[in-house]
Amino acid sequence: MDKIRVLFVGDIVGAAGRKALKEMLPILKRTKNPELIIVNGENAAGGRGITAAIAKEFYDQGVHGITLGNHTWDNKDIFDFIDKEDRLIRPANYPPGTPGRGFTTVKGANGKELTIVNIQGRTYLPPLDCPFQTIDAILEKQKKKSKCILVDFHAEVTSEKIAMGWHLDGKVSAVLGTHTHVQTRDERILPQGTAYVTDVGMVGARDGVLGMERQAVLQKFKTGLPVRFTADEGKWQFHAAYMELDENTGLATKVELIRQFETEMVWA
Repeated sequence: MDKIRVLFVGDIVGAAGRKALKEMLPILKRTKNPELIIVNGENAAGGRGITAAIAKEFYDQGVHGITLGNHTWDNKDIFDFIDKEDRLIRPANYPPGTPGRGFTTVKGANGKELTIVNIQGRTYLPPLDCPFQTIDAILEKQKKKSKCILVDFHAEVTSEKIAMGWHLDGKVSAVLGTHTHVQTRDERILPQGTAYVTDVGMVGARDGVLGMERQAVLQKFKTGLPVRFTADEGKWQFHAAYMELDENTGLATKVELIRQFETEMVWA
């Protein structure tokens, strides 16, 4: 069997998340030897959005593709580079005419290719076009060109993510949830061969609240008043999913979750 080894890294939050990625990638390259590395970078710049410099930093470390989400537009300089960068994708179900692209095909080690698609849920998030209809329209065209397809479903509620997993079972290689920043230990290969995880988890400060400084979040909850959130800079946590895909069928043969804390590092 010809297989593709893929590493997908959950939402990278702020400087702590970027530090964690820098420390963990060399280890995972050595232990898992992924041919393609994809990261969600929508929180990489101080917890909100991404910059061209940070995207370059990820590529320089060996990342092949970057997905985004509801914070795509929070750093306004993204409008200067999103149309030029074909390895960076935002949710595909933004209306026609929105800058950027919702899917792309990236090439990794040994010439292996993977199509990555970014879609966003609609429950408790800004109302975009229907993610189910959007992904169906993409697959109608892309399945003729790509066997291996990974979908980053950036959504709030577990029911919407699980529904998307069943909707796409057997149609794509993997459906990986992002956005809620808490890893769900429900990784599995669905009956028709699609790898599924409700949420891969986040990469960022462990002792904040979803990567943000906790005192500000506590103040928000306790007072209901407007508060400025900033990314926490404490000890990091790292969450990712590793998959092996059958290059001939486009289906998954293995999925496992990775969970590591800075305080528990044991590798030399």
